[in-house]
Amino acid sequence: MGKPDFLFELAARAAGAGVIAGVDEAGRGPLAGPVIAAAVRLHADRIPPGLNDSKQMTAPRRRQLCALILATADVGIGQATVEEIDRINILRASHLAMCRAVAALRPAPDHVLIDGNMIPRGLSCRAEAIISGDARCLSIAAASIVAKVTRDRIMVDLAQQHPGYGWDRNAGYPTRDHIAALRNLGVTPAHRRSFRPVHKMLYQDVSLNP
Repeated sequence: MGKPDFLFELAARAAGAGVIAGVDEAGRGPLAGPVIAAAVRLHADRIPPGLNDSKQMTAPRRRQLCALILATADVGIGQATVEEIDRINILRASHLAMCRAVAALRPAPDHVLIDGNMIPRGLSCRAEAIISGDARCLSIAAASIVAKVTRDRIMVDLAQQHPGYGWDRNAGYPTRDHIAALRNLGVTPAHRRSFRPVHKMLYQDVSLNP
């Protein structure tokens, strides 16, 4: 697959849309921390060069591009908390974060391009789901970068509050050192209790300590 382009945005504009934004989330897979979404409206005359799926670049490059996006585009950011993830499940929480990101964007979009194959319920404008959108659509690629960098910064802060789990390095994903810390240090308030390794740990603790 080639680099993302601006064709989806141009097609939406040709169909009558005025404010078009790409939307993506970061943090579905981790065992800890919130899920973050970003909505980004790029301006065709000042698109930062080098935009791509955030997973295809280094952390320093993501941070550099995030700063450029924030300086040249309109950006809205939304999140769903650990409590919301546990209460309504990670898919619905991701969609909730997306809706919040769109609601935070100014000016309000009238057409959004969503990464994935599902359109979140509750959006207040037209929406189009694009499978592998972060690798195909520039606005979604920009949103993937902003969401990932924003979430990584939150996890660095949480790592200071809960040392030992390596969240500044693993962003809450179930790496070997994170799983080992979970066994040795236990479950924190920032852990997602509905996720299997955390749930299993809590259940074992209850079984061992009736």
